[in-house]
Amino acid sequence: MTTDAGEMSLTVDELAARAGVTVRTVRFYGSKGLLPPPVIGPRRVGRYGATHVARLALIEELQRQGMTLAAIERYLRQLPSDLSAYDLAIHRAVVASWAPDAVETVSRAELERRAGRELADEELARLKASGVLVADEDEEDGFRVDSGLLRLGLELLDVPLSRGTILAAREVLMEH
Repeated sequence: MTTDAGEMSLTVDELAARAGVTVRTVRFYGSKGLLPPPVIGPRRVGRYGATHVARLALIEELQRQGMTLAAIERYLRQLPSDLSAYDLAIHRAVVASWAPDAVETVSRAELERRAGRELADEELARLKASGVLVADEDEEDGFRVDSGLLRLGLELLDVPLSRGTILAAREVLMEH
């Protein structure tokens, strides 16, 4: 659901469903200060936005990297409180491991099915530049895909980063 201004406005149930967590988890994260409080709307219903979705995705990535909730709390406390969903997506990209996690071979059709849309050649080039996928030499229209990074890579296609920026970020992360 969106408001007239085009901002995302979700109930706690919608937020939980979108983030792939339970309502109980959303409330727990809120009580621990991992999520900012919702905006209270008409009839005292809390409304959540894109920043909440992005923050939940960052928390998920931090957990995937092996951080405990206490470590995640410390990490999030160090971030400015007014970060946008875009800024949180950048943090998530930096946190994500660039090393292959679970590599599998998929066709372009399967890749597009997972993306939920057709992918332009430039988008495939961005995914290749970020190390999310590699053309499979054995299959004409196949790709070796890091399934652990595929969802993040597909989300980042909507973030206006140049291929050069992605490559520079990858280089720095691999160096450290």
